[in-house]
Amino acid sequence: MKTYIALLRGINVSGQKKILMKDLSSIFESLGFMNVKTYIQSGNVLFQDKSKNVKELIALIEKKIREVFGFEVIVFIRSKEEFKAIIQSNPFSKKDSNRIYVSFLNESKKNPDLTEIETVKIKGEELVIQNKEIYFFSPKGYGVSKLSNNFLEKKLNVSATTRNWKTVITLSELTNNLDRG
Repeated sequence: MKTYIALLRGINVSGQKKILMKDLSSIFESLGFMNVKTYIQSGNVLFQDKSKNVKELIALIEKKIREVFGFEVIVFIRSKEEFKAIIQSNPFSKKDSNRIYVSFLNESKKNPDLTEIETVKIKGEELVIQNKEIYFFSPKGYGVSKLSNNFLEKKLNVSATTRNWKTVITLSELTNNLDRG
C-alpha cells in the first residue's frame, strides 16, 4: 500500500463548497481507499491505495466529489515520500515557521517570469519555486500579503492550493500513524 495526502482546493472557505469531513472520508472510502483520515476542515485527506498512478487517483476523487456534491473541486495529491522531501527542501528552515507557507501546484513551473510577482511583494517576503511547490515566507503573515493563492495561480497560469507550515508538518507526521495503524 502506498500512502498519499490529498489536498482539496477551496472547500469550506467563507461558506463556499461546504463538505463535512465525515462526508469527505465516506467518499474516499467508497472509492476503495484504505485507512482514510481527514485533518482540519480545509480539505486534507490521508489515505492508502495500491495504485501508483496519481493522475488516475485525482480524476477518480474529483469525479466522485462532483457526483456527490454537484460542484467542482481541484484535488492535489502528493505521496508520503514527496511530503517528506518537501519538508527537507524547505529553503526557509531557519526562519519563523509560523510565517512559512507552501503552495502545491498541479504542474511544475520551470523558470517562470516572476517580474509581476516581485513588484507586489511586501518588504521581507521571499518566494522560492521548487518542482511543483512554492515556498513562501511572509514576515507579516499570509493575510497581509498580496501573494495570495489566487494571485499566484493567475500569474503563473497554474492551479494551486496553499497550506501553512504547521499543516504541512502535521500531515507528514500523520502519514507515519497510517503506516503503523
